[in-house]
Amino acid sequence: MKLVTNTQITVDGVMQANGGNNPELDPGFDRGGWALPLGDEESTGYIGDFYLRADAFLFGRRTYELFAGYWGVQDDLDDPFVRSLNTRPKFVASRTLTDPRWAGTTVLSGDLVAAVRDLKAKPGGELQVHGSGQLVRWLLEHELVDELTLIVCPVIVGAGTRLFPERGLDHALELVEQRTFPTGITVQTYRPGGRPQYA
Repeated sequence: MKLVTNTQITVDGVMQANGGNNPELDPGFDRGGWALPLGDEESTGYIGDFYLRADAFLFGRRTYELFAGYWGVQDDLDDPFVRSLNTRPKFVASRTLTDPRWAGTTVLSGDLVAAVRDLKAKPGGELQVHGSGQLVRWLLEHELVDELTLIVCPVIVGAGTRLFPERGLDHALELVEQRTFPTGITVQTYRPGGRPQYA
């Protein structure tokens, strides 16, 4: 399977709390919910179709628990998010989660590099990672990402956790696809291609 990440970010690179403020998950952060007012039928449809392409999902623990508590308790299979997330295998990288309650979940608690490589070696289309910023940074650092999709919302929030660390491994990127939606949301899909060239 191809490992594909899908991340909503602001123009200043923040990915934290795109859907709303959550005092439990994001204590002290009051600028959440920056993505929802910008969504429209076209961009929401694109994201829904993206989810439907998945053969399996890989999550970090925090995003997994957030998704399990929201999407995992819904049963409207006409909704592309509910249908994909509740009918496909889910894998969560965690050393602390021992009893996942969301059906179809496997916890990856050992050698994560080996586990992800094993998943990628399985037949199928896409192993998708949504949100899960810490996991995406780790996957990039270990060069396990095949495609990186950024859904960039036209807003600068000026605070919050950013997708890319201040220091980390450098990557050359090949642009695979780009789209623009009526509200100004843009999508860029990149394929990592080793180290960049520097002038």
